[in-house]
Amino acid sequence: MAEELSELLRVRRDKLEEFRKAGRDPYPYKYVRTGTSADIQKKYADLKGEEDSPEEVSVAGRILAKRGHGKAFFMHINDGEGRTQIYAKLDLLGKEKYELFEKLDIGDFVGIKGKVFRTRTGELTVRVSDWTLLSKSLHPLPEKWHGLQDKELRYRERYVDLMINPETKEVFLKRFRIIKAMRKFLEGKGFLEVETPILQVMQGGAAAKPFESYHDALDMPLFLRIAPELYLKRLLVGGFEKIFEMGRVFRNEGISFKHNPEYTMLEVYEAYSDYHDVMKLTEEMVLAALKEISPELKIEFKGETIDFTLPWRRIPLIEALREYGGVDIENRSDDEIRKIAKSKGIEGFEEIGIGKIINVLYDKLVEPNLRQPTFIIDYPLETSPLAKKKRDNPRLVERFELIVAGMELANAFSELNDPLDQRERLKKQAELKAAGDLEAESMDEDFLRALEYGMPPAGGLGIGIDRLVMLLTNSPSIRDVLLFPHMRPLAEAAPKEEEMKILDK
Repeated sequence: MAEELSELLRVRRDKLEEFRKAGRDPYPYKYVRTGTSADIQKKYADLKGEEDSPEEVSVAGRILAKRGHGKAFFMHINDGEGRTQIYAKLDLLGKEKYELFEKLDIGDFVGIKGKVFRTRTGELTVRVSDWTLLSKSLHPLPEKWHGLQDKELRYRERYVDLMINPETKEVFLKRFRIIKAMRKFLEGKGFLEVETPILQVMQGGAAAKPFESYHDALDMPLFLRIAPELYLKRLLVGGFEKIFEMGRVFRNEGISFKHNPEYTMLEVYEAYSDYHDVMKLTEEMVLAALKEISPELKIEFKGETIDFTLPWRRIPLIEALREYGGVDIENRSDDEIRKIAKSKGIEGFEEIGIGKIINVLYDKLVEPNLRQPTFIIDYPLETSPLAKKKRDNPRLVERFELIVAGMELANAFSELNDPLDQRERLKKQAELKAAGDLEAESMDEDFLRALEYGMPPAGGLGIGIDRLVMLLTNSPSIRDVLLFPHMRPLAEAAPKEEEMKILDK
């Protein structure tokens, strides 16, 4: 099989030399088009079957299909907006030009000049009067790429997936529209998009293990950010009142259908608001993203119907544990809560704080059962060192997570702006870090100094863009909505069997 593939590769390289000898540069610098496939469809929509367009057009794209032989044949070329049918005829092109044109392979990029007509089947088609090779493809396209059960090859070679599978490209077009809609929504509300460092001196802003790097000139370690939060709060101190940042964050954690080591995070901060205001903002923004790609408030995700009709349910975490997990931890001692956790099969947490044990109970018993949009509110103090204490219960904080289809989509706080309280909480985080908790916050003295200058009360929000896109495009894995998800290197260079069955075999 490997020899067969090598032979196919050799044939393409032989054709490359043949085009060069014929005076056809296989990699020219540019090509001037008069329009795209979409332009052709729009401009010549009323063209009758017996008519040719009055003028010639110039189109370009990748060859994805060929049929016919002898004195005439058809091909389809795809550009960024769709496909165009091409018709080549021997007596119009001449023997030499026609025979060379026939030797183009599926995968080649070609420029086509000619008049537009409509075939007997009604398809608008360009009749070739001249052609230009724009890029010779030296690697054949896989025949059985579409619908592969093992998607790893499609993730690994996304460039082929995009050219072969229109539905893949459509997912990413929707992704870009969703992101654009969210930016437009926030800008319409008066928020300013800002930028903060990706390389940070200290890890902070979330409970996560960072990726560590090193700066040679400064002779110091740096961390890829796990969140932009602490820098965005510095901007609140500096006088920016409504800000957001959308960009990559990096977390050195496991990979799953909803986790990737780097992903796109949106963080939003608004001065003089609290988590109740942020809940309303979250509802409005998610609906703005949904309406960009669907007129309906009900969508399908993995075979179930998700209803985004407002208002979304709000339920305290303790009540959710009672309702979905069948456990009551309200007014229970730490020892009693540990016994409850053990009865639910949660082991090995004897040394961690009670807040984290409550979170583990929630993750196991509650979150997977939340299918419709739900705000889980009021979390244990210990697990949320950057959030304000709940007004009527200092053991909890004013925090919510938005859960849909068993996935956390958003996390938000009434932001802690008391510098003395913040210092004490970060001290406890530093103790946890010293004890081996790699996800604990760092003692960031510069951030604490900023808070001492005074930060207005504020509500803050983080939304995982990739998970939101998964949901709104009915994509089962985060890898389906990342153009280039992280993959292990190939164990060997030998191609898989499905790679060797070639379209133009």
